[in-house]
Amino acid sequence: MLTVHHLGISQSDRIVWLCEELDIPYELRKYDRDPVTRLAPAAYKALHPCETAPVITDGELVLGESAAIIEYIIAKYGNGRLALKPDHLNFADYLYWFHFANGSFVPAGMTDLVLGIIGMADQEAVRPLRARGDRAYAMAEQRLGQVPWFAGDAFTAADIMMLFPLTTMRVFAPRDLAPYPNIRAYLTRVGERPAFQRAARKGDPDLVPLLS
Repeated sequence: MLTVHHLGISQSDRIVWLCEELDIPYELRKYDRDPVTRLAPAAYKALHPCETAPVITDGELVLGESAAIIEYIIAKYGNGRLALKPDHLNFADYLYWFHFANGSFVPAGMTDLVLGIIGMADQEAVRPLRARGDRAYAMAEQRLGQVPWFAGDAFTAADIMMLFPLTTMRVFAPRDLAPYPNIRAYLTRVGERPAFQRAARKGDPDLVPLLS
């Protein structure tokens, strides 16, 4: 049985959403963050040597990493749905945004988070680091002014990957979306998806999704 181990307010919200979009059977096990450290509890850390979310189990398999988990579930349980094949016109776009999310966007958000914690966010010396986040938002804004979804006309797993840095990541690294009308319109489209609504209710019912 596929089991999604969901740490509240984390990247594992992607996996809950994916399963709802694919409409596949899965078991959801929820874990609350430590009330003091706001980190994963010991029970979650024990699931995988990396000690981070997301994690799934499937029989004897224990798998971490958002992109790996999404590719695994799509291939094994989704019959390839929500992924684009190599002969698709937008295959390269799909690959780019699927990997841009955790390869560039989330690290930029983590940089902002850490700089804020250590009180260096406004120092001139770190402006080149913070500019990475500005570029990521600008690129997403430009892309969503050209197409409704990151891979093109169709909703794909690239959108599932890209949503976290645009929404939940802002719990930890706040960003005003007023300058980004295309991103805001995109988030409205996401919020209208029934599978997203189900996933939000199941995964983090007390968290109002940051869709604006």
